[in-house]
Amino acid sequence: MEPIKPSSLIDFVYRPIEVLSDTLERKLGLASVVIISLSAMLGSGLFVLPALVMLDMGGGTIPVAGIWLAYLLAALAILPAAVSKGELSTAMPSSGGSYVYIERTFGPLVGTVSGIGLWGASMLKSAFALIGFKAYLWVLEELLDITINIEIAAMILLAMIVIINILGISRIKKVQTPIVLSMTLFMFILCGWAILTMELDWSRAFGPDAFGGTWDQVWRDVAHSTAFVFVAYAGVTKIAAVGGEIKNPSRNIPYGILLSLIISCILYVFITIVMVATVSPEAYMSNGDAREDPVYVFAHAIGGNTMGVISAVFAVTVVTAMALAGIMATSRFPFAMARDNLLPRALENVHTKYQTPHLAIWGTGIAMALSITLLPVHDIAKLASGFKIMIFIIINGCVIVLRRASPAHSWYQPKWKSPMYPFIQIFGIISGIFLLYVMGLMAVLGGLACCLLGIITYYSYGKSRAHPKLTPWRTVRTEFTNADQAEREKRWLVFHTMAGWANPQHLTESEFAHAMSIIAPQFSRFHTRNLFHEIDVNGNGVIDVDEFLRGIDSALIEAE
Repeated sequence: MEPIKPSSLIDFVYRPIEVLSDTLERKLGLASVVIISLSAMLGSGLFVLPALVMLDMGGGTIPVAGIWLAYLLAALAILPAAVSKGELSTAMPSSGGSYVYIERTFGPLVGTVSGIGLWGASMLKSAFALIGFKAYLWVLEELLDITINIEIAAMILLAMIVIINILGISRIKKVQTPIVLSMTLFMFILCGWAILTMELDWSRAFGPDAFGGTWDQVWRDVAHSTAFVFVAYAGVTKIAAVGGEIKNPSRNIPYGILLSLIISCILYVFITIVMVATVSPEAYMSNGDAREDPVYVFAHAIGGNTMGVISAVFAVTVVTAMALAGIMATSRFPFAMARDNLLPRALENVHTKYQTPHLAIWGTGIAMALSITLLPVHDIAKLASGFKIMIFIIINGCVIVLRRASPAHSWYQPKWKSPMYPFIQIFGIISGIFLLYVMGLMAVLGGLACCLLGIITYYSYGKSRAHPKLTPWRTVRTEFTNADQAEREKRWLVFHTMAGWANPQHLTESEFAHAMSIIAPQFSRFHTRNLFHEIDVNGNGVIDVDEFLRGIDSALIEAE
């Protein structure tokens, strides 16, 4: 019989999915994971969005008070992606987060598209956060009796943020922790003060007019508002981007993600209910437009000018902390892509003293500075939200593909697995598609623009340098399109996975036994041992890939 050549079976050069390791230092515990994740969300989610959501839920004409429902539904919509990321992060606890999961599942082309798109979307969101504090800046201008240039202030803050990021993640933790804790305490004090001293109208939040007009219109407005606030939870999974810097990642990443989601949902829902019960939705409007300083309105109504000023100080501080967490996570995407040769290797460099990817941080900071100066960041950041939802859809798909392909791709061994698999992933995919639909054409076009930039990057740089490999997606896809080919590829992959590092082109008897336990678990240990010696025709104690593939075919045919 003519020897079976691997090249006739598979058009890839074998490269194992190695255990991912970083040169970055693991310093973050569970509490730090939750703090950084919350800091990436609560800035715009609490201090900017509420009034905008009131107007959006009212169809863009009148504000309504039932916005707590949009925040609750958005949390439920992002839950599948949070759970899926929790599982993926325990199998691939590496810096790069979603990019790593998608690249290892679907290959370098889809990985490049996701990496570039995630970097661009996250970078623009962080840039938007830096200039978003302008809504509260007027309070500080009046207090200090000065005029503050928004762009100059944003650039100064950006320079400080870049330096803190380069100095190390422990510095970020020290900055973020007091900010998030004091802000949360301040908001709870405000809400408690309002409940104890103000005449609250709870019917605004729960009454028949809380969500707008007729039922047919209400569900559309609520759905659109849910999509609108969905990005307020995007930071809940952003912590996975620094997975290579988290201690005990198999525990701290999944539980950190889920705790962050629960805490942020409780904060959003409780605080927005008290906000509208204390102050009517109309008070959060100005000349028919939604005010972008709703917490100032809320605080001023409760405690007068003093509390309003304090809320403005918190707003500027928290939004800056949001940008700090944003650039930390954003810089890890080019770092991980450089590690896979999809971007210049220099971006993989780690500072010898501070153990941070300093060139990736500098590059992200410069891109943010150019965006603030040259681009309409507010509008582009909204378009990038569509791409974020696309990524969450793909993340849910990753878990389904990897679970199905895991018998052949034995490197996928998550230490924490998603409950209710695959139903929660299917729900996440369907809800994500629905959110894209209600967001409209512009969100889809924004997502496609991010995809186009990634495709250009791959074909102009990454394709000639990428490591080809047999991906889980190819394995699953081939099962449906060519079952015989899929089975042969599975055997080929199992051979190379089981082959030892000392001699990756041959299997010893023990390695052969492990391979057969995957390919033909019905074979006994005695049968496997005899089969090995039958295949090893020259009696040298090892078998190569041609002998393996030919021998397995014959053995399985005889077994039938």
